[in-house]
Amino acid sequence: CWRGTVGLIKPNFRPGSTEDLIRLLPEGIGVIPLHLHINQGTREQFAASLPPYEEKVAELVGHSADIIHPAGSPPFQILGYKGELALMRKWERKYKRPVFTNGMTQVNALRALKAKTIVGASYFRGDLNRSFAEYFEQAGFKVLAMEGMDIDFDKVQTLSSTQVYAFVKALFLAHRKADAIYMLGPAWRTLHIIEMLEQDEIGRAHV
Repeated sequence: CWRGTVGLIKPNFRPGSTEDLIRLLPEGIGVIPLHLHINQGTREQFAASLPPYEEKVAELVGHSADIIHPAGSPPFQILGYKGELALMRKWERKYKRPVFTNGMTQVNALRALKAKTIVGASYFRGDLNRSFAEYFEQAGFKVLAMEGMDIDFDKVQTLSSTQVYAFVKALFLAHRKADAIYMLGPAWRTLHIIEMLEQDEIGRAHV
């Protein structure tokens, strides 16, 4: 770990996304993964997960992590963009470590792509999607739609990539003015369809 160590807090024990992250990291970066047990995917459970997240942040500081990543977008996005930033700054002051969320990196990526208008897809039902849209609107983007697939939270990992592709493609076709497509959540296995979506003749947007 000659380049440093990332403290990673995963919202649950689903395999796949942690392995993907480690494969993407440069040589010399270590990862210390800790886990919560978010298994319902409800607003109530997401809100209740914030104190356990902070406990894991403190634990990772005790393991000398150089930077800390509380993963899982929904628990922090429901706070709103400003609320999330305020909480991360509070934890940084308290624990003397850089702390960043999925949402923060996603906002930075969209800004780097110079996206102004986005369309979003998730695997959540109901008004959570409205909260996700409001998060990005607070960050300065116009959200044409934020729609979720009709699937139970504990079944998301059973979706095939072709099912996800079809859902996202249909969503984009209904909102062709989007500069970028945002796909929330690592539980669905989608890395290998990103290039396909971007190269598709109807896919003018960044993914």
